[in-house]
Amino acid sequence: MTNEYNIALVIGAGLSLLAALMHLGVIMVGPAWYRLFGAGERFVQAAQAGRWFPAVVTAGIALILATWAAYALSGAGVIEPLPLLRPALCAITLVYLLRGLLGPFALAGTGHSVRFIVVSSAICLVYGLVHLLGVVQMWGALA
Repeated sequence: MTNEYNIALVIGAGLSLLAALMHLGVIMVGPAWYRLFGAGERFVQAAQAGRWFPAVVTAGIALILATWAAYALSGAGVIEPLPLLRPALCAITLVYLLRGLLGPFALAGTGHSVRFIVVSSAICLVYGLVHLLGVVQMWGALA
């Protein structure tokens, strides 16, 4: 018996999980990685001061990304269908695409480095396109 999984959504899940793990790494390494990965200076300073807010926000982002990975795996057929699978995958794809396309405009002047804005927007656009391909391929099975 062979299992055929949707490769685009499996890759999308891996990308989301990688991003989640990177966020956890930022928490563990601390202010140096907040700065390296382009967090705003206020965020870096708060992490340096030992404030809880940067870690909580970053952990929240990691949790969301891990949840998105689970939904992509579910859509790919690797795990059982999760609740509201089709609308969730559509929303995830839309968020990635909007962040990728509008990120440079929405994040301008927010204190994030230009490098962070450009690189993270490009990454989100790629993630969104991978998810879009998988959702289109699996549309009928997601009902």
